[in-house]
Order: sequence, then structure tokens, then C-alpha cells
Amino acid sequence: MTDALKRLADEGVAIWLDDLSRKRITSGNLAELIDQQHVVGVTTNPSIFQKAISSGEGYQQQVADLAVRGLTVEEAVRMITTADVRDAADILRPVYDATGGQDGRVSIEVDPRLAHNTAATIAEAKQLAWLVDRPNTFIKIPATEAGLPAITEVIGLGISVNVTLIFSLERYRAVMDAFLTGLEKAKAAGLDLQKIHSVASFFVSRVDTEIDKRIDKLGTDEAKALRGKAAIANARLAYQAYEEVFSSDRWAALDRANANKQRPLWASTGVKDPAYKDTMYVEELVAPGTVNTMPEATLEAVADHGEIRGDTVRGTYEQAKADIDALAGIGISYDEVVKVLEDEGVEKFESSWNDLLKSTEAELKRLAPSEA
Repeated sequence: MTDALKRLADEGVAIWLDDLSRKRITSGNLAELIDQQHVVGVTTNPSIFQKAISSGEGYQQQVADLAVRGLTVEEAVRMITTADVRDAADILRPVYDATGGQDGRVSIEVDPRLAHNTAATIAEAKQLAWLVDRPNTFIKIPATEAGLPAITEVIGLGISVNVTLIFSLERYRAVMDAFLTGLEKAKAAGLDLQKIHSVASFFVSRVDTEIDKRIDKLGTDEAKALRGKAAIANARLAYQAYEEVFSSDRWAALDRANANKQRPLWASTGVKDPAYKDTMYVEELVAPGTVNTMPEATLEAVADHGEIRGDTVRGTYEQAKADIDALAGIGISYDEVVKVLEDEGVEKFESSWNDLLKSTEAELKRLAPSEA
């Protein structure tokens, strides 16, 4: 086995695991991944929690206790998920301390049903930060139009944020602007900017899935030549935007106040199409100051046969732009694709959250004490 993961970390890519469950925590598996596979962070989302809790492993006693106390299903789900995030944060705390707060992070998402409600998103973010009560937590806020002012407000309060569900370059620029505005608010309030961190989760594989579906429908040779190119090109252009924003005069003023850059995080890096190499979204997106959050299968694939060949992002912008521009030439609208993906992303997380509520409610009923 090559140590491709170490090479990846040496290139300035923070390796995070896109998964969490109580079994992973209690079995020692998470600690092992940190120790042996260079994992320095964890991301969760409603789909991950739905899968973990529905499996039932490790959750029965807590659910039984919550049932006895008569908690609502929403309260129960938050007690369960924040317990997992707290425990994972404690396991990752040495990484957090060693990296000055940059890594060693665990992300937990606001209720996805609030994605289009700014005030409720802010209130939930504050509540989650209080509930988990660990400095190495990231509160995940979706990059919807309603999410943007929430990001500014929450960063302005000194709460570290993982902005999720970013698909378009235009929205990514708006996210960076919301982050900088939040830092400026925090600075005006006299907060220590050094303690505020953020990542911007730019989704990768889903872009290819949606565009390739449209390419296959067209079926022409010209269209087929663009298969599997859009997602990587889109992410590379996002990194170009990141370089521009974080070399601006506006950033320089915050940098002087000891602010931290908002790092680009490559999300959705599991390859969906078997025609593509299973490590593609890791190998082709190597750049300093980035995070790559991988499902375990992708992490194992990179460890086993990943080919890390240095920076694969900088110096590619011209080709990346040509690949995105070529889509319009075959009749595929980039703007339409990214809009579909954002809407679907919110819907998928909302659906998973509702499934989680339903399965937890069934368990609460099953374990509730019978009436005397």
C-alpha cells in the first residue's frame, strides 16, 4: 500500500471523513482513521445521520431514555445527533489543538427544512453551537439565497461555519462575500478573528452526474467528448475565484486583524459513474489550503491506489473555462444545471431528515413505557 494519503496531506490538502456513526466512535474506528489514515476532520449531513441512526447500532439505550422522558421527536433527534458530534469533537480535539483550530473539526447541519428561512437558520445555528458546546464544531449552513445573510450573521457572532451545498461559481463568490462581511461585523464587535474559522463546501460529483445525464441524452460525439469534465473544471474555477478573493485589498485588511481564510472544501467526492477512476475527484483537485471530505470507500481507494502527483489545480484555469464554455455549445445551460442541483440538494437533505424523524419517532413509540 502506498502512502498516497500522506502525500495528499503534504500537498496541503486536509483529509476529512464524510461519515459519522456512534459505532464508528465507540469501536475506536474514528481514532484509528485519525492515527493511520491522516484524517483530520469529519463532516455529517442529514443523510449520514439517517443511515447511522436507522441502523440502530449503539443508539437503543439513549432512545429508550429519551422515550421515558417524553421528548418530542425533533428534540430527540437533536439530542442524539449532537451527542455523536460532541464525542467525535472530543476525539479530534488533539488535532484541533495541534493545528491552531484549523482542523480537528466536526460539522453538524442546521435543520434542512429551514434552508429558505434566514431568521430560523440563525437561531438554529446558535442553538446547535450551544448544544454541542465544543470549540472544534462547524455549524453547516446551506448556501441558499436565504442562507447567505445567515452566514454573515452567524460568522459575525463568532461561530465557525461550514457553508454547504455550493454548486455554482456565482453562488460561491456570494458565499465568500457573506463570509468577509461576517468577519467585518465580528471585527467591529471586538471579537477575536483568530478564533473564527470557515470552509466552503463546493460539491463535485453531482455536477458530472447531472451534466453527463444530459450529454448521454444528446448522444453526439461532440457531447460525449465532454463527459466527466464539468465537475473538475467547475471546482478548479472555484479555486481560481478563491485565489482572487483572498488576495484582494478587502481580505488584506482582515488578514492584518489575524483572520483565517475560508478554505474551499471539495464535497461529494465519491465517484458515481463506474466508467471513471474511483479516486478521480481527489487526484484532480489537489491544491494547497483545501479540504477534501471523502466517504470511507473513497478514502480507502486513495490509500490503496491513489496517484498524487502534486498540484493539479493551479495552471488549469484556461482549460477549465473552455470545458465549461463548451457546454453551452452543445445546448447545456450551466445556470440551469446548478439551479437544479441546489434545489435537489436541499430536497434530498430534507427528505433524509424527514425519514430520520419518522424512524426515530417509531423507535420512541416502541420503547415508550406502557401506561399503567
